[in-house]
Amino acid sequence: MKQIDVLIIGLGPAGAAAALAAAQGGLSVMGVDRRHEIGVPVQCAEFIPLPMGKYAKADGVLYQHIKGMKSFLPSGAVAETEFPGLMINRAAFDQAIATAALDQGADLWLNSRLVSLDVTNNIATIHTEDGEVDIEYRLLVAADGPHSPVAQSLCLPEMEVVTTRQYTVPLKREYVDTDIWLSADYPGGYAWLFPKGNWANLGLGLDKRFTSDMKKPLDELHSQLVAQGLVGEEITYRTGGAIPVGGLREHLVIGNILFVGDAAGLTHPITGAGIAAAVISGERAGQAAVGLLREQDAGALEDFEEDVRDQFEIAVSRAVARRKWLDQQWLTEAAQTDGLHRKSWIAFPDYFVS
Repeated sequence: MKQIDVLIIGLGPAGAAAALAAAQGGLSVMGVDRRHEIGVPVQCAEFIPLPMGKYAKADGVLYQHIKGMKSFLPSGAVAETEFPGLMINRAAFDQAIATAALDQGADLWLNSRLVSLDVTNNIATIHTEDGEVDIEYRLLVAADGPHSPVAQSLCLPEMEVVTTRQYTVPLKREYVDTDIWLSADYPGGYAWLFPKGNWANLGLGLDKRFTSDMKKPLDELHSQLVAQGLVGEEITYRTGGAIPVGGLREHLVIGNILFVGDAAGLTHPITGAGIAAAVISGERAGQAAVGLLREQDAGALEDFEEDVRDQFEIAVSRAVARRKWLDQQWLTEAAQTDGLHRKSWIAFPDYFVS
């Protein structure tokens, strides 16, 4: 049996950041991820806010700067707002953080997955290419997404999610804004175009309780933009995935298990933004591990939960409340009006009014 200070399940930005912070603090760290390559496949629009720029300095990470946002309403009206940020190569972003963790001594296992979890004895069974291995841990970080196997092992409730579908298409001219389409055609979500140099991510998210067809509306939007001369017909990459929209878990700490990133429900339930929250919560979890295991700070895990909630819970809870209100509106005539969508999207002052 292998013994380790910190076991991390999932090596997206949250798990990689946790591994880096814990290893920097002198702990023995093991991270496991079911994928063959960190960050691949990319299931993300690849936008980060400017404060995350310090994580985008590695070669091959930064695509371009973003200046503003255009929000398209059902009537055709367009609201233009400042929206500074960065478009990144998400796979390279995740890999850069993971590489930094490796450089600090973390042990990262790919093509490996959690099979079972014995929380009484702090033993995780991991399936690897060479068979199953038992890992005895002192602290575990669950960074394993909205369908978290760790959460399933603890019999925690399933998270509410929306589903996304995205194409990468050629961009026909220089573009420095993100485009957002708000429409009853995308119930429970919205459509987007995020430029990244000579290419763009064109996608949509929606709640499958209201409609299950994602291909038709995305193909229609793609065709419209081709006709406008903004993007090309070629689709070089297709991806999609689930985004948690139900808000933070009731507890981010259960015993000696910490939940971070999507597994914690930190993704913004309206915008779907989650990279910044993932990195911040992962770093904070790694620091909490150092505080508890090396500095003997008995309150380190409690402080972790309090800090993360202080930073994210108000915004996330507001978004959850707005989603619940919108759920009652999507299949009504109101969903065809600009007024409803002004209340549904963060670019409008109406969103922040109760």
